Amino acid sequence: MKLARRVEQLPPYLFARISELIAAKRAEGVDVISFGIGDPDIPTPGYILDSLKQASDVAANHRYPETEGLPEFREAVARWYQRRHGVTLDPAREVVSLIGSKEGIGHFPLVLIDPGDVALMTDPGYPVYEIGTMFCGGEAVKVPLTEEDGWLPRLDDIPADLADRAKLIWLNYPNNPTGAVTDLAFFERAVAWAKRHDVIIAHDLAYSEVTFDGYVAPSILEVDGARDVAIEFNSLSKSFNMTGWRIGMAVGNATLIDALRRVKSNLDSGVPQAVQQMAITALDGPPAAIEAHNDIYRARRDRVIEVLHALGLRVDPPKASLYVWARLPGGESSSAAYAARLIDATGVVVTPGISYGPAGEGYIRLSLTLPDARVEEGLRRLSAFARGETVLNR
Repeated sequence: MKLARRVEQLPPYLFARISELIAAKRAEGVDVISFGIGDPDIPTPGYILDSLKQASDVAANHRYPETEGLPEFREAVARWYQRRHGVTLDPAREVVSLIGSKEGIGHFPLVLIDPGDVALMTDPGYPVYEIGTMFCGGEAVKVPLTEEDGWLPRLDDIPADLADRAKLIWLNYPNNPTGAVTDLAFFERAVAWAKRHDVIIAHDLAYSEVTFDGYVAPSILEVDGARDVAIEFNSLSKSFNMTGWRIGMAVGNATLIDALRRVKSNLDSGVPQAVQQMAITALDGPPAAIEAHNDIYRARRDRVIEVLHALGLRVDPPKASLYVWARLPGGESSSAAYAARLIDATGVVVTPGISYGPAGEGYIRLSLTLPDARVEEGLRRLSAFARGETVLNR
C-alpha cells in the first residue's frame, strides 16, 4: 500500500506523542502528572450546560446544521466582538462558525495556498499552522521569535523578496507556547506591513480571555483597515472551558470568510445546533465565570513559577494564556533531554520547547490545566528533584 506523500511526510502530532509517552510510563506503574496539554480541567459553567440540555430536546437541533452556523450564533459573535473589542461585524458576511478554532486554522490554507506558495509562521508556534500549509503543497517559512524581542516577530527584517512572495502570515497573541502578549501598536505595524507586501494576516486569538495582572488582549480587527488584510480565529474552548464541545469562529475580511465557508461546506456539516445554542448563552453571559477561572489559573501560575525558579529555570510571569514558558537552567541545551529526565525521575511531564520549532529549543512549556491537588503533587516532586532527592520508587 502506497500512502500519499503528504501523509508519509507528516510528523506525529505533538500531543499524540505526549499521550504515548504518558501511556508508556503508566504501563510501568508510574503515577504520571502531565503539565503537557492545555485542556482546561475546570468544568464548563453550569448555566451554559443547562442551555445545552434544553437545546438538545428541540427536534430541529437533531438535524444537520448549516456550515456557516446559525444566524443567532453569528449574531451572538458579533455582539460579543462589539462589546469586548468595539468591533462591528456583519453577522451574515463576516462571521463563520468553526468546529473549534483548530479546524478552521487547519482548513484556512486551502483558501489561499496553492502548491509552491509561501506561508509565513512564527517560530516557536502552534504546529497546525505549518501542517495546514503542508497539506496544500505550500512552503512553510518560519519567522524566528526571541525572548529579547518579547517573542514578537521583526516583520521589517523579513527579506523583501520573501515578504512579496508570501501569501499568508500566521500571528498568535496571546501566544502559545510562550504566553507572550502584545498591544494594538504592534497590530498596527503588522497591518501596514501586510498591506505593503500584499500578505493576508491570519490571527489566532484563542487565548483572548485568559489574561492576568490587568492585561486586556486586543483584537487585530481593532486596527483601522485591518479587515482589508486580516481574518481572526477564536474559540470558546479556553475562555469558557468548552474544549470538548468543539465550537469556535472566524471573523474578519468578508471575502476570506466566504471562501472558508465554501471550503468547509465541502468538508464538514457544521457545528451541532444545540452546541451553538450553548455557545450563544456563553457569549451573551456575564464575565464572572471567566474572571473566577482566571483567578485559579493565576494562582497556579505563581506556584509553578516559584518551583521552577528553585529548579534553576528562568521564567517571566506570563500575562496571558494557560502556559508557563521557562528557559532551561545553565548548562542544559536539549529541551527534549531535559523533559525526558524529568519524567524518568519524577513522573512529571512537561513539553520540550523544540516541539514548537527550532527557536523553541532551550525552553520547556508547562500547562496550568491540572486540578490544584495534582499541581501541588507535581510541584512537590519537582521540588524534591531540585533538592537531589529520589522521587520515584522503582
